[in-house]
Amino acid sequence: MDDGATIPAVTVTLPDGTPVWLSDLPLPAVIYFYPKDDTSGCTREAQDFSALAEQFAAAGASLMGISKDTPASHGKFIAKHDLTVSLASDADGSACDAFGVWGEKQMYGKTYMGIERATFLFGADGRLAKAWRKVRVPGHAAAVLEAVHGL
Repeated sequence: MDDGATIPAVTVTLPDGTPVWLSDLPLPAVIYFYPKDDTSGCTREAQDFSALAEQFAAAGASLMGISKDTPASHGKFIAKHDLTVSLASDADGSACDAFGVWGEKQMYGKTYMGIERATFLFGADGRLAKAWRKVRVPGHAAAVLEAVHGL
């Protein structure tokens, strides 16, 4: 996904089963993809975005995290860690494909398919303002918030 691209018109599912068109998110919008609920890096990232959720809202930005986990898994993840960030399920992989975050990964010498940790910031005009690929979690949520303030 290149700078200036618009939010793809794909649906994801909220923990309560409600489908959401990503293209209908209020703008500006931060959409972040993460590999798996309740793993150490993903938990930390969701906690960091949750800690700053009110500041994102005050800046007028919507915020959504997406993985291929089920809506039920997201519900448990949110409850277990008192998360306030919106999470959505991309069970069919259409959002991952549209954003180009599904691909080959390696861990401990094994190759497998998975979600690249990535974040996309769309401006008030609905166009991609900034993308972060292969995200390192420490300090990331704060850097995204700074970019929202810079829009």
